[in-house]
Amino acid sequence: MNAREAVVSGDSTRRTAHSPDVVAAHARVLAGSTAQGRYIDLDPTRRVHVIEAGEGPSLVLLHGSGPTALQFLPLLEQLNGIRAIAVDRPGFGLSDPSHRPPVDREAAVTGLTAILDSLGLDQTALLGNSMGGTWALWYALAHPDRVTRLILLGAPPLLPGTRVPPPLLAVVTPTAGPPVPMPAPSRETVVQSMGVFAEAETIAQYPDQVDAMVAAASDEIGLGSRLAEIRATISPTGWQPALGIDVEELRRLTVPTLLIWGEHDPLGGAEVAHATVAAITDARLELLPAGHGPWLGHPNRVARAVSDFVR
Repeated sequence: MNAREAVVSGDSTRRTAHSPDVVAAHARVLAGSTAQGRYIDLDPTRRVHVIEAGEGPSLVLLHGSGPTALQFLPLLEQLNGIRAIAVDRPGFGLSDPSHRPPVDREAAVTGLTAILDSLGLDQTALLGNSMGGTWALWYALAHPDRVTRLILLGAPPLLPGTRVPPPLLAVVTPTAGPPVPMPAPSRETVVQSMGVFAEAETIAQYPDQVDAMVAAASDEIGLGSRLAEIRATISPTGWQPALGIDVEELRRLTVPTLLIWGEHDPLGGAEVAHATVAAITDARLELLPAGHGPWLGHPNRVARAVSDFVR
């Protein structure tokens, strides 16, 4: 097998432009999981990688700008009576990059429509963490007929009251001198970066996940997609105003919505969570002692809440 081939699950072999380290990391993590990875074709030139587990009503999971679908594994493996499909968003994980701008509301909705169509899902529940939650919200507002349930797992960027963590502001703020070189990716730098999102202690409990994140941090396509999305979403003074979701839009949301939120989420904790749930007509809130990735520290509790809501 050459450097551009990947064993994703079992003996399935597909070609990928992502780095061999990322391919190998996926194979290692999935080999020890009940979930399986596969590719779906969006068109003759582009594929998206998904990780699936379970049977029952469908739930599509969308990750944020930092991790990939692999980070949902602790949740996927605990869901009960759900067909869970975690998507590597275009350019992340093992998915091919998009031909569209890195963050554009119309492009996100169009791209997610293509993914759901390729999965054969006329209707599905959607779950999003971080930027994946923003994608899920955009989609539920545009196509409420195709979304049976909406789950916001951690604060989505661009919501009223949310804020940009200072280290992310630094990524888009011009500097007077030459750029400071970044340290080589390692377990230590990954755990440190997750500390920005108040999840350093929880991610350290998943060493295979940490190793996969180390590999992803050196992957040219994944890193480029991540930086492009951050720079398109964030300005030196905060979120890009043109991309924001305002309170009036939240009030127009008709899809039943569950918010599972960390009290210590650095994008917006309990106060933002309560304000968001109050703005949505049919919404409920489960607040956990967690940061931006509540399922990492509370996989059983989050899985139970998600399973009960979707079934």
